[in-house]
Amino acid sequence: MFDPTVFDNLKVALENELYDMDNLDQRVRITGRVDRMELAVMSRLFRIQFQLTDDNLITGEIELAASLQELASEILEQKGAEPGCVLTIRYRMPISNPDKNCPQIQQVIERIWPDQTLTQTISYVYDPRKISPMLSTTEILFPRKINEEQMNDIPELALYAVQTVQELRDQIK
Repeated sequence: MFDPTVFDNLKVALENELYDMDNLDQRVRITGRVDRMELAVMSRLFRIQFQLTDDNLITGEIELAASLQELASEILEQKGAEPGCVLTIRYRMPISNPDKNCPQIQQVIERIWPDQTLTQTISYVYDPRKISPMLSTTEILFPRKINEEQMNDIPELALYAVQTVQELRDQIK
């Protein structure tokens, strides 16, 4: 009998929460989705991107990843193995003043996601003939793997992810 992996179960739970916020609640609009099996290293990756329905400047993204080791230890039922997935959340938005906007972004995210490590990256296309808009990408990488024991946390995680986009929009205006 086929049993879905931890990755599959968490992926479906995340998809359901975000698609309900899109189709039923109309709070967000799903703008991108990746469901990949990387054959070179036999890993799985799921990524879903969303924006608020009334504002498309900020994109939120939730990513779930499982390595070959995680998948194999679960499928082969290795003793002592605790299979799980790596969870990463990202926010992308245009900014005009990094010295002002980056601390604002950090403050919002640290308030909603306390005790998590975040990295901010600023990028722009260099063109000496015109000023290019800057893009801030803020990444929250959770320090431990998640598994089915955190399944009940998925609805709250999705709500916090959307709330973060709303508060970033309000703060960066």
